[in-house]
Amino acid sequence: MKLSFWQKNSEKIRNFVIILVLFLITSPILVGYVWLILRSFSEDLVNGFVPTKLTLKNWRFLWQEIKGYPNIWQTTLNTALLALGVMGIEVLITSLGGYALSRYDFPGRSSMMKFILALHAFPAISLMTAVFYLLWTLRLLDTLWGVILLKASLEVPWGTWIMKGFYDGIPWELEWAGLVDGYSRFEVWRKILLPLVKPGIAVTAIFAFLSGWSEFVFVNTFIFSQNLWTLSKYVKGFIGDYRFADYGLVTAVGLFYMIPTIIFFFFVSKHMIKLTIGGVKG
Repeated sequence: MKLSFWQKNSEKIRNFVIILVLFLITSPILVGYVWLILRSFSEDLVNGFVPTKLTLKNWRFLWQEIKGYPNIWQTTLNTALLALGVMGIEVLITSLGGYALSRYDFPGRSSMMKFILALHAFPAISLMTAVFYLLWTLRLLDTLWGVILLKASLEVPWGTWIMKGFYDGIPWELEWAGLVDGYSRFEVWRKILLPLVKPGIAVTAIFAFLSGWSEFVFVNTFIFSQNLWTLSKYVKGFIGDYRFADYGLVTAVGLFYMIPTIIFFFFVSKHMIKLTIGGVKG
């Protein structure tokens, strides 16, 4: 029986349709990025996308200070410290907390896991007043450490749940073998289990870094000194009144803000495919 054209090429047609649908869905995002790049390197755009004249004037913030704004390199350093601080605290706590939830059967364990998910779903914006008073009491208001600790505390519940999933995927026999060899529980965790959950640590670190790097609400609310600004607040400052904003400068700063995360993503993207539903290694 002779197969029809559609039957012989069904898989190719299906793949083409999938790619076409994905392209149509992502095209608005791609168009936005193209416009961002073109606008940052041009004096103006004709018909929205045609550069009138290429220039580096919009990138002047890299070699000269903009009046009324902090130094861009100090601001970038603050952003990196915030992201790395959130990442370090979250990785340390979640790697221990995930192990405890996975391996120890203690009273209230099930309720605690449900509570962890509830904490992650709780909107942080509703805690602003209480957090403001707490930071003021602890003398952490208008400090990077205050924002780092706040952001990390809100990210820990989800990170702990992810790490628990990775620990669940490790056979108990490996842990028992370590105990038989004379290791303590801490040594078993450090020498045997920790190397096996490196993909989980990587995934947790990635999400924590990106979350810290992109943080705006807490920085905008609890940071007042210009020398402690991060890039998110720096970009917001340039937008100001949209009727008078220098869009060339705004797009250049926005693109500069994105570059480190794009580079970071290319280096760590291989670890992202190892995260499946439940956090078990794939």
